[in-house]
Amino acid sequence: MPRSNRPRGGRSGGGPDDDGDELDISRVLYGTLRTETKRDGQWNVQAVSATSAAKFYTCPGCSLEITPGTPHIVAWRADGLLGEADDIAARRHWHSHCWKIK
Repeated sequence: MPRSNRPRGGRSGGGPDDDGDELDISRVLYGTLRTETKRDGQWNVQAVSATSAAKFYTCPGCSLEITPGTPHIVAWRADGLLGEADDIAARRHWHSHCWKIK
């Protein structure tokens, strides 16, 4: 009889949920958050995929419209003086190219 390659029984660790943390759905939908340093300070940057881009936005870099279905970048200050809540409220959606040349 041929052998089966199916795992048998439970595994002893190594899975993504072994530490009890649930998967963060926002990370899956919107990408990972990173910090970038530009000429004017530090910025939190998060990529938005084409499937997650559902609204119209105006890019502050070129003043052109970012249409729904267009992958782009969301950025907000990481070193703001007024606090994190104000920085998040002031976040802006950028074309990826416009953000690179900022």
